[in-house]
Amino acid sequence: MIPRKIQPLFSPKAFCHLSATRFLFLLGWVLFAFGGRVARADWPEFRGPWGDGHVSAPGDLKPIGLPLYWSETNNVKWKTEIPDRGWSTPVVMSGQVWLTTATEDGHDFFAIAVDDETGKIRFHQEVFHSDNPEPLGNGASMNCYATPSPAIEPGRVYVHFGSFGTACVDTSTGKVLWKRDDLRCRHYRGPSSSVILFENLLILTMDGADLQYHVALDKKTGATVWKTDRSVAWNDENVPGQMAKDGDLRKAHSTPLMAIAGGQAQMLSVGAKAAYGYDPRTGRELWRVQYHDWSVAPRPLYDHGLAFIVTGLTKKELWAVKTDGKGDVTDTGVVWKLKTRVGKYASPILVDGLIYTAADESFITCLEAATGEIVWTERVGGKYAASPVYADGRLYFFDQQGTTTVLKPGRTLEVLATNTLANGFMASPAVSGKSFFLRTRTHLYRIGG
Repeated sequence: MIPRKIQPLFSPKAFCHLSATRFLFLLGWVLFAFGGRVARADWPEFRGPWGDGHVSAPGDLKPIGLPLYWSETNNVKWKTEIPDRGWSTPVVMSGQVWLTTATEDGHDFFAIAVDDETGKIRFHQEVFHSDNPEPLGNGASMNCYATPSPAIEPGRVYVHFGSFGTACVDTSTGKVLWKRDDLRCRHYRGPSSSVILFENLLILTMDGADLQYHVALDKKTGATVWKTDRSVAWNDENVPGQMAKDGDLRKAHSTPLMAIAGGQAQMLSVGAKAAYGYDPRTGRELWRVQYHDWSVAPRPLYDHGLAFIVTGLTKKELWAVKTDGKGDVTDTGVVWKLKTRVGKYASPILVDGLIYTAADESFITCLEAATGEIVWTERVGGKYAASPVYADGRLYFFDQQGTTTVLKPGRTLEVLATNTLANGFMASPAVSGKSFFLRTRTHLYRIGG
């Protein structure tokens, strides 16, 4: 597979369509993420190259040619059974598709590489073992021991299993180059937050029942560069009930998003009881907004100076928060709140000023990013854990039963297609070239050309 060229991102025609915010985002992303390299991953991490579910770069309007229709017998280039269990998003680069898996009992953890042309497994490398993993308990219905998604760059893939371990693997040999298994955190029902890359750093999110922090590792050596604890005051010592006693009220599952806010790199991160803006180079907290919720899973979005965050699992509100504040901005930084039909597992997606959120209760809601006003909310069927993608002027939503609903973005609901694969989607999709790489509960598919 030839990596997609980035030359079109710099054409004057493409830039004329960008707002100043998107221009700064694109320029900053190229500078700190690509580091001047031409070669890059087609799908480097959870939610793709921009972290927001968009397949193409901001301003790149060229058609990709992704399929609109598929089934078990149509438009499937290959289908490969994946051993054990994992909900991690595949990452794709240079002819390889990497993903993680673990035994259902949580004793053994693996990195797997699949050939993107043939679907054959190239590497199946055990990277960690646990003698006494904590059982998932009732979390097993939505989580497993290999939920965090890896990240990939030329020559290296970074796999992560929460406190069970993080490792850097050579993509040409499958050899483990370094590993860390000393970063403590009681995930309690399993880890979920995915790793992200920034400059020379691999940044981990550890929001457990006992400890809650970010840690940045030197991606070449695995050494700790900085570590920052969550700063919110829990004030749950005297809260009645088993959930408070077990630490549920301090847990979260979200993955941070890198943004260019006010011309500076900022890491947007959502935890229990608060969301934050951090300086990703140092881990310094820039601002914080507080709420009364926990166990948030969706990844945040960013546009025009606003971070769009889901607050948690129980109240499931979607907030727009200004990113130029300092300190506690709870009373000054919140622009709007959506309190109904918010997706609690699937991350929202933003296209042309409209946000789409897929709820677990079969609804998709479209709202204005600037105002939070609902444009439409419709029952489309399905329950959603995987996060949607946008490509070729279409929105693709993947439900837990295996159905993909394809919508035309806009101010009215228009369903373009529905496609079904067996065994359902818990993992979010990946895209490379004209193909989807779709991971169901049991198999990895290449759909399309």
